[in-house]
Amino acid sequence: MEIPTNTDGPLVVVVGGGFGGLAVVRALQRARARVILISKANHFLFQPLLYQVATSMLGPADIITPLRQTLSKQHNVTVALGEVVGVDLSTRHVLLDYLNHRAEPLNFDYLVFATGASHNYFGHEEFAPFAPGLKEAINATTIRDRILRAFEYAELEDDPAKHRDLLTFILVGGGPTGVELAGAIAELRRYTLSSDFRRVKPETARIIIVQSGSRILPSFHEDLATSARRHLEKMGVEIRTGAKVTQVDAQGVIVNGERIPSRTVVWTAGVTPSPVGKWSGVPLEKGRVKVDSHCEVPGQPGIFVVGDTAAFDLGNGKFLPGVAQVAMQQGKHVGQVISSRLAGDPPPPAFRYFDKGNLAVIGRKFAVLEAGKLRMAGRVAFLVWAVIHLIFLGSPGNRFRVAGQWLWSFVSGQRGSRLIMGPGGAVPLIDP
Repeated sequence: MEIPTNTDGPLVVVVGGGFGGLAVVRALQRARARVILISKANHFLFQPLLYQVATSMLGPADIITPLRQTLSKQHNVTVALGEVVGVDLSTRHVLLDYLNHRAEPLNFDYLVFATGASHNYFGHEEFAPFAPGLKEAINATTIRDRILRAFEYAELEDDPAKHRDLLTFILVGGGPTGVELAGAIAELRRYTLSSDFRRVKPETARIIIVQSGSRILPSFHEDLATSARRHLEKMGVEIRTGAKVTQVDAQGVIVNGERIPSRTVVWTAGVTPSPVGKWSGVPLEKGRVKVDSHCEVPGQPGIFVVGDTAAFDLGNGKFLPGVAQVAMQQGKHVGQVISSRLAGDPPPPAFRYFDKGNLAVIGRKFAVLEAGKLRMAGRVAFLVWAVIHLIFLGSPGNRFRVAGQWLWSFVSGQRGSRLIMGPGGAVPLIDP
């Protein structure tokens, strides 16, 4: 299979249009090479703000930028809408599925996988229909529909005893996504919806974080996690730690043997890497592809893996986490490695990750920040969080829209994307 390109030179195939894939492509801007970016979606999605789409603060278009627009001025790159469903390292080709599921082999000289991760239900895939995760825009709009429908169904329910079940929101997982989502739902019920209904009081809605570990935000320092917990509890969020979910169905969840009725459950408990390693037969570390100091697969020259799918050993038995800043830094490094090889120059120094810190926001005025020895919780951390997220949004238009919506919500308490779009949602308890 041949994909038309604007330049000559070796063919670099980059799989994945997220943080890591875009970083690779941009680092190849001046390389004498043909670059093909293969993506299942025609857009770049700013995942850190997906929870705000799920809670009506933003619309999907506010955090999405078309890939062709993003790369329009980089003339050595071609965007291919499709999905890689296999790879043959011996013949150096990937199997590209596109146009009505037509799979064709695409040869390459260099290959970079930046395919991210998907939801991890830890062997319980049957939970998925009742507890969507939050990785794609469609997940966010599905969750938004379910949250808003829950209030709509409760408004029509004659039996007040059933309101509690309809207005119980359960988040399975107490990492940054679960914490941020809980804070956003708490503010949605308290400010945005508080005066909109007549038969129910949205502020009485119940929000529960279920965390299997001993505390929420396990990747943060314990003091910050404690501050976050106190703030969430002040907002009325229930937090259950050391709690194991053994069942999720249309009626709710079972936690440590206790049935908690709920019509809106969201899975924020973890992710699993893409199946690249299974295709290639290379060494794996918990499903992630082991890579060397240049993010290259050992024994496979010219094959690189970055981001969530890469297992980069720090030398002490620990591996780099699957977060956006790791993917961006690894992607930039891999682009530099390939560029140096194409130019016949010495390779850059081995990849070293610079940890710029962790951030998690809870509501409109509170965040926790950890960067080296610096630890901060409160409004200043929130301002830092806001500035950083605006800087890394995909385009100036996105930045202006998001900043405007944040300002309006801060002043008025209202949210601009309270739309129910899908055909289904939370299961009503209204008797037929």
